[in-house]
Amino acid sequence: MKTKTYAGIEDQYSKLDSSKIVLIPVPYDGTSTWQKGADKGPEAFLNASENMELYDIETQTEVYKQGVYLADAITENESPERMVDAVHESVKKYIKKNKFVTTFGGEHSIAIGTIRAFNECFDNLTVVQIDAHADLRKSYQGSKCNHACAVYEASQTTNLIQVGIRSMDVMETTVMDSDKTYFAHEMAEDDNWMDSAIDQMTDNVYITFDLDAFDPSIMPSTGTPEPGGLLWYETIEFLRQIFEEKNVVGFDIVELCPNPKEKSSDFLAAKLYYKMLTYKFLNDDADDDYDNNFNEANIGINKFSKFNDDDDN
Repeated sequence: MKTKTYAGIEDQYSKLDSSKIVLIPVPYDGTSTWQKGADKGPEAFLNASENMELYDIETQTEVYKQGVYLADAITENESPERMVDAVHESVKKYIKKNKFVTTFGGEHSIAIGTIRAFNECFDNLTVVQIDAHADLRKSYQGSKCNHACAVYEASQTTNLIQVGIRSMDVMETTVMDSDKTYFAHEMAEDDNWMDSAIDQMTDNVYITFDLDAFDPSIMPSTGTPEPGGLLWYETIEFLRQIFEEKNVVGFDIVELCPNPKEKSSDFLAAKLYYKMLTYKFLNDDADDDYDNNFNEANIGINKFSKFNDDDDN
């Protein structure tokens, strides 16, 4: 990454020791099957963030003053499995440092490692997947760490809630929990879908946000755009409600596939990330202490995880 600090913020707000938030870029695009370029997403996101005004009009806050540390990018690309392991290790390291950990991809397979780390560190975890695609294949093209498998593991080890789905393989119907899946065509006619989804969440929530959840009219720069997606204000209303009612322990944003001739998608991704941070720390003063409340006793032995590999890094 060429960028030295998130959004070009001053050094006083970007040091690890004093920052409440950690941002880990993961420029990985090893398993995508249509349009390549998600590995360029983190850099495009960071460049857009540097050109973003940091006063949030809606909340009248400047969340960057909570401190945002830009971690070294995870560049492991020898194999999807090695990448997932590297993400898992890095995310868990910063959780154990009592940080609010966020990641920006890269393709959606990076979320396998992030969810695994959060599931090992927090009790009774709900994963909220906001996405156009189900991503529930147990394996694809010879790997369980393919982007098409992004939340299969989560479906087996966490309380998975899927929102915005409008494209899937018939095989995924055998894995999907239909009661916890909110299809885009049904959401368009159901005014109560947000409340219904939130009611099914446990207290601790992790959000994995695939940008192709948005309609391509406002987010064309993704690897696999699908018509009929979410729009901006309904999306941030849903997110704000989750942050208000639940303990969001972390999140990722993935699948920005930047187009040099179309910068609005980069900027939308930058605003989305900043909005999510804003909602997380809306009621916190910059001088307040932060405690992510992870369960240290469960590190590596979370009873909900079938993928335990204790590490003390």
